Amino acid sequence: MSVAESMQQQADEFRNRYHAVKDQIQKVIVGHDDIVHGVLTCLFVGGHCLLEGVPGLGKTLLIRTLSQALDLNFNRIQYTPDLMPADILGTNMVMETPEGKRVFEFQKGPIFTQICLADEINRATPKTQSAMLETMQEGCVTVAGHRYVLDKPFFVLATQNPIEQEGTYPLPEAQLDRFLFKLVVGYSTASELGTIIDRTTKGTKVEAEKVMDGSEILKWQQVIREVILAKHVQDYIVRLTLATHPEGPLALPITNQYLRWGSSPRGAQTLALTAKVRALLDGRYNVSYEDVRRVFLPAMRHRVVLNFEAQAEGLDTDHVLLELLEKVPEKADDAVLASPAN
Repeated sequence: MSVAESMQQQADEFRNRYHAVKDQIQKVIVGHDDIVHGVLTCLFVGGHCLLEGVPGLGKTLLIRTLSQALDLNFNRIQYTPDLMPADILGTNMVMETPEGKRVFEFQKGPIFTQICLADEINRATPKTQSAMLETMQEGCVTVAGHRYVLDKPFFVLATQNPIEQEGTYPLPEAQLDRFLFKLVVGYSTASELGTIIDRTTKGTKVEAEKVMDGSEILKWQQVIREVILAKHVQDYIVRLTLATHPEGPLALPITNQYLRWGSSPRGAQTLALTAKVRALLDGRYNVSYEDVRRVFLPAMRHRVVLNFEAQAEGLDTDHVLLELLEKVPEKADDAVLASPAN
């Protein structure tokens, strides 16, 4: 078998296994196809996902259903203002040995899992939110000078309510940047609402079946990284990222007018990795411009900060990012690509 045939076979197998998980989720979740795609993309890349939406749209149910379709450990943490870091990470407790001696023994917290649902994460205080930073970035927990490595794959799915802001603490930019995607969950359509009523009010209960385990997920994470990212597509990702930097060499007028801060390098890394997933789902082993465009909003909407003028005019980050996406050309002059900023 040639290299090209082997790569194509891997792409076809990934697409089939991806849809096997997606089909199990859709047994329970009605609609929200883009949200399901976004969550699964984060899972197969190995990143974390933030879901934002008003209560009752199925965010928590989606995450629970995903855990049912995967043979992984699952824990749910309900974030509240009185939650402490030790309630998440764990703590050292005094234990008595059979010989009668007393020793400290570490009792692991709920973060020691593989799929962690951080429900209403913005209800916790900044001190408690900070307990997630090391785990999300490094995949480990440090307590009393000891470092504990979490099992892989490790995947944080967090939810937050954008409406009720009383008693909440907005996530700091440093923590937002650790999420691969920010997905905005919208309302269901009329036909979807009808299907939801049929499924949930007739006394029947449908549950997802386990179709994939952790070792297979890790295998696909490696396959995704081997997808070809051509130089010209990589340059497009670089220019899209630099276009979000106010007063930067590739900043557009709308960037300077409405943005206070642009994307970090994690934004460019996210575009590259998640575009590779889209390529595989389309049966290709190389990334296209369209793959990058399709993941631009969820990858960037939480990585740019609006200035006062944008807030005063009632604009959101999606409005600015969509205009950037429209105006940044796919191909650039050789002089632009050769500039020090690139």
